[in-house]
Amino acid sequence: MLKGFMVPRSPLGQAPIDPPPPWHYSGDVVAVEFWADPVVTASMLPEGLSADPKTNGHALAMFIDWQFTASHDEYLDPARYQYREAFVLIDAQLGNRPVTHCPFIYVDNDAALARGWAQGFPKKLGSIFQTRTYVAPSPAAATVQAGARFAASVSAHGQRLAEARVTLREPIADPFTLFNRPTALVRYFPRLVKGQQDKPAVNELTVSITDDLKLVDMWRGEGQLSFPKASGEELHTLGPVKIGAGFRYGLSYSVTDLEVVKDFTR
Repeated sequence: MLKGFMVPRSPLGQAPIDPPPPWHYSGDVVAVEFWADPVVTASMLPEGLSADPKTNGHALAMFIDWQFTASHDEYLDPARYQYREAFVLIDAQLGNRPVTHCPFIYVDNDAALARGWAQGFPKKLGSIFQTRTYVAPSPAAATVQAGARFAASVSAHGQRLAEARVTLREPIADPFTLFNRPTALVRYFPRLVKGQQDKPAVNELTVSITDDLKLVDMWRGEGQLSFPKASGEELHTLGPVKIGAGFRYGLSYSVTDLEVVKDFTR
């Protein structure tokens, strides 16, 4: 009997790309808030979501340096389970519920790619980098303090897709006053069968559930952000019409469940 939570399922169950939940994440975040053309952000929302008229095209560009583990000390295999990620979250509404939606996301690790598709994140492979902080004092350490500067970028297929910079100014006492929306996603898997290619096997509107969410040591400051135009991509259509604050903080949470709001195949 073949075993495994994900493919490739195998006789020993050691080959699958990812272990079963619970999944635990810890990472460092560089983020910049911005406003895009609200007509553009509205056009990126899937069925079941609507634009949030109160925030008028507000969005976040996020860059995260992640470490992952499941139940068997997977973090001790950093070659498989460390990764970096860049994505955009746009404000939206699920009925009267404020949420965010992720239209574009890039990751540099296949296991993270697979977990994202299982959740509804539309992940693509990319090359992501961000400034790290270190304990040992040095001009290269990027100590988290007023005036410190952090940068991040994402590229794919030889093209730069986004660049961000943040200059820290002040700590934030309660990060949840700023970051308090769950993320609504679409799990979509097409059929290849001729005559059924417009009838996806899976088409679900979901809300990501994050257990034991922690936002720590959050700092706010000035942000800079650009989305260069790139062939074969649409991230640049979110080109900021206004840039807000920049942020740097620590983030952790666990994933054990998923809320399915609507199954569009039924």
